[in-house]
Amino acid sequence: MGKRNWKLTKHDKEILRELGKRKLEIANEPCMEEKKKLWYKHNSLKSERPMVILESGGVGKEFLDESSLKCEEKWARDIEFYLRSEILHYEKIGDDKVVDPFIRCNWKVDISDIGVKIDIERGVDIQGKTLGFKWNPPLKNLKNDFEKLKYQKFTVDREETFAWKSFLEEVFEGILPVVIRGSFWWSMGFTQIAIYLVGLDNFMLFMYDDPEGIHKLMRFLKENKLFLAKGLEKEGVLTLNNENDYIGSGSYGFTDELPQKDWKKEDIVRLKDLWALLESQETVGISPQMFEEFIAPYYREIAQYFGLIYYGCCEPTHSIWESIKKINNLRSVSISPWCNQSFMAEMLGKNYIFSRKPPPSLLSTGFFDENAIREDIRKTLNVAKKCNIEFIMKDLHTVNNQLQRMSRWVQIVYEEISKFYS
Repeated sequence: MGKRNWKLTKHDKEILRELGKRKLEIANEPCMEEKKKLWYKHNSLKSERPMVILESGGVGKEFLDESSLKCEEKWARDIEFYLRSEILHYEKIGDDKVVDPFIRCNWKVDISDIGVKIDIERGVDIQGKTLGFKWNPPLKNLKNDFEKLKYQKFTVDREETFAWKSFLEEVFEGILPVVIRGSFWWSMGFTQIAIYLVGLDNFMLFMYDDPEGIHKLMRFLKENKLFLAKGLEKEGVLTLNNENDYIGSGSYGFTDELPQKDWKKEDIVRLKDLWALLESQETVGISPQMFEEFIAPYYREIAQYFGLIYYGCCEPTHSIWESIKKINNLRSVSISPWCNQSFMAEMLGKNYIFSRKPPPSLLSTGFFDENAIREDIRKTLNVAKKCNIEFIMKDLHTVNNQLQRMSRWVQIVYEEISKFYS
């Protein structure tokens, strides 16, 4: 697997240890315990007030330019970037993000491809930012090419994992413990890979021209997802995501409901002890009936293996609510900028989490319109005041070099919340 190119210089060590001390100071701030309590109540459907998160990482060098890093070694610069980002977010943003009193690392795992290679060519603008992309779908004909697909396999390098953990423990000795905790996937959904395999146009056409072929593909992708997830479970490398862990498409996993009541600390973590995200952003162009026929049954099969489900990302969920609500362990639903908030507020009530994603354009366009921001937040609070609301500002890629916009957005959201929750 990886090569241990982890040269530790005195210079880099001093920088990282000072940043580690600052991280610990922040993690021990009294406000962190208060935030945790609010998150636990929120995810148990007993919200005291809406939770507020702004994802600053997508803004890139406007938020933290890598040229400002001081470490010399590549591995050290990566950790420095993570620590400075976390510290800067706390000091400048002021949302409900929690800072942990430890350093995370994950198992060193290599995962194979799916039997075919998907070459993606990305466009780059004059500033070096990646734009759109194109690819050549490897499956031209489902009947003739299907046999090319193979279940994904993985290998775990335990020696490398523990070596890296020990190395980090040496760096942060006496300041922060190092904990193995992380995930091997973002989403358990798989329409994105389906479309990478056959192309978006073909995926849509095959539902009419070759419905059995699409069902065969979806069954395979569902079984592949479970084959990989169950294998990682059996290998004992899954870790809990029930605390300050990124789950869903922007939220955090604080809950007393996971792991399951029969789980003990010496046990391996099972799929049913975890949150999972399901989303199908690529299929917004199909009807609710086609979604129910070609997508939903396979997603519901996956959902039953997990503890709690967060559904959705950028896709509007109102049109497929009849399918989504059949997920028995559904807890949170994404309410994107294209979603019918009134309808979803009525459907979700207090039985689910109303995970609102305001339009990032409110912060990224040339003119920062505070009145428009207030109007957007008020609309959500008015229609969903009986729901368990969270505001997640995500997919934010520029603030026109005006970083104060991020903290100001957070302040405005809190100000509007205070008018509804006094």
